[in-house]
Parts: sequence; C-alpha cells; structure tokens
Amino acid sequence: MSKPKIDAGERRSALDEVIADMIAVDGPMPVDRYMALALGHEAHGYYMGRDPFGRAGDFITAPEVSQMFGELIGIWCAAGWQMMDAPAEWNLIELGPGRGTLLADLVRACSVMPGLRDGMKVHLVEMSPALKTMQAETFKRAGIEATWHERLEDVPDGQSLIIANEFFDALPVSQLQKQSGHWHERVVGLNCENKLVFGLASDAVAPALVPSWAAGAADGEIVEFSPARDAVAREVGRRITQDMGAALIVDYGHTRSAVGDTLQAIRKHQFGDVLAQPGEADITSHVDFEALASAVTADGAKPYGPVTQGDFLIKMGLKEREEMLRARADARQRIRLSKGAQRLVSGNQMGQLFKVLAVTHPDMPKPAPFNVEAT
Repeated sequence: MSKPKIDAGERRSALDEVIADMIAVDGPMPVDRYMALALGHEAHGYYMGRDPFGRAGDFITAPEVSQMFGELIGIWCAAGWQMMDAPAEWNLIELGPGRGTLLADLVRACSVMPGLRDGMKVHLVEMSPALKTMQAETFKRAGIEATWHERLEDVPDGQSLIIANEFFDALPVSQLQKQSGHWHERVVGLNCENKLVFGLASDAVAPALVPSWAAGAADGEIVEFSPARDAVAREVGRRITQDMGAALIVDYGHTRSAVGDTLQAIRKHQFGDVLAQPGEADITSHVDFEALASAVTADGAKPYGPVTQGDFLIKMGLKEREEMLRARADARQRIRLSKGAQRLVSGNQMGQLFKVLAVTHPDMPKPAPFNVEAT
C-alpha cells in the first residue's frame, strides 16, 4: 500500500534554509545529522516548540489512545518494585515523556501498592522546552514531583525502573546503501535547484562498519543502524546491572535486523517526504529490536521478548481492566473504552507493529507477563 503524501508546495521551512546553507558550506551531511537537526535544532527543531500529539497534532501515541495503556504499565512497575525487594528509595525514570500522560496514569495505578510511592523519585529525560512545560502541568494536576534531565547519564544512580515508550524511534539513524558491490553512506545534499535531496558519499565505507547481517545484501539495498540508540540502550543496561532494576521499552519496529529504508516523516497524521520542510514534520525510523536488545544487555542485563504490544497488554490484563472501567462508565465512555482497547491491541492498528522489550538485572525473577505460561 502506498503512503499518502503531503503536498509541501514550494514553501521552504526556516530549518530547510539553515540546513541548505550548512550543506553549501560544508558539503552533504549524513542522514543521522540531518535527522538530529530536523528534530532537535535549538531554534527550529520539530520537538522544540510544539505539541505534536493528539488529533490537532501530527500523531497519537498509546497513552493518548487510552488510560489503560499507562495503567497496565503501572501494574508492571508495581510488580517490578516488588522484584527489586521493595527498596525504600528508588528511581522511576521515563525517557521522552510526551505530555506526561503515560507517567500520570502509571503512577496512579501503581500507587495502590503500599509503600511504593514513599521513596519514589521521578526523573524525566526530555529535550523539548515546550513538552517540559506540558509535563509540568500534567504532573501538578496529578500531584507528582519530578526532576528533568537532558540526558539519561545526568539522572542519579540508584535502583531504577526505566520506561521508554516511542522514544528510540526518534533517535537519529545512519544509513548505508550498496552500489557496485561497495557500501556508501547515504547523505543529504543539494540539487541544481538548491533543494534537499538524498545522495551517496563518494568514498566507500570500511567493511568493518557494515553490519554483519547485511553482508549478502544486493546492490541498491539500504541498511540502517543507530549509534545514538545503542548509546542510550547501553546506559539503560549499565544502570540495571550496576544498581539492580528493570526497563520496559515499547516502540514500533522489527524483531530481527534486516535491510530496508524505514525512515519516515509524518505530519497531520499523514506520511510525507522526509526532506520536505524539515522541522515541521516528525521524522522517525523503525526500531531494530535485535540491535537494541544486544546493546541494552551488553553489560549482562537479561532481555525478555520482544513481544507484540497486543500480546503484552492482553497478558497484563487489558480485557479485565476494560471490564472494570466499563462497569462504572456511561454509554459514550464504554464506546470510547472499547475503541481504545481495540486500537491498542488490534493487529491492523498498534497491536502488531509495536513491540515490547523488557530488561532486568540478571538476578531478578522473570518479569510479568513473561512469567505467564502460554495457554
């Protein structure tokens, strides 16, 4: 099925002109550099000054679809806290908290566990000033105190539960493309009309830089890898193995490393040209869960999954939670609950494309729902 395209017209975004000027001076830039600028440029980056979520924004994430998503992750956190032997002080860390909806629902659900909130320290890793403001408003209403950080490395060490929902997909990826038997880095340059276009670096990359699983790829194939994702995943794994803890990673992507160009732009809930009007559309790529699991377990942490989001939520009790909420809901609310649950788990919506990876300290018990035998 072809992706619907946005008509970008001839208008150039402010960041388009900035990037074009940079290329004119320094030459074509790697794809990961372009993606980092498009999302995080201090003045014109996509995430720096807007609310991208919801019907009025560009996309909808699972916490905005239904409160049940965050509540079930809250139950997972309550079980994880017990698996850590219920520490008196511990960190709840979320990477890329969006509007703060997930964490607010999560904390409300896991607070039923006696003692859990007494020593809980909430830490958020967020680069967007606009989203930090929205998160602060959400947490004020929910009675949650939080501390913000630019990087995970800045969060204090200690026993931790780490949550990352749709975080890794927005970290920059590098691309290589095979041409005449050699791999070249894919870059963004300028054509004769001074418009942004994809191209290939003239020099071939060293064979050692090509992922081993891509060795047999044919000419024209593209492979993606992400040092930025690997670095964050390794830091997650370091914390888990050093201080005792667990992480839950939810994102869209594939379970095994494979060739293919998954770079995509989305604006107003439609796919568009990745190079059209940078800074005004979200740019992401599918997460390679095989590579992510390898990085997050490099220091000895133990992985579970990935499994599909639908499977994870159903085993965590989505249907039971829906029935509980329906029992005290009016007719309109019951319809909304059913539609939300269906969207979260349906194979043709979020249930199949999104995957869930859990990671724990090697001495911890198997986490829910991976400790539930298949029926």
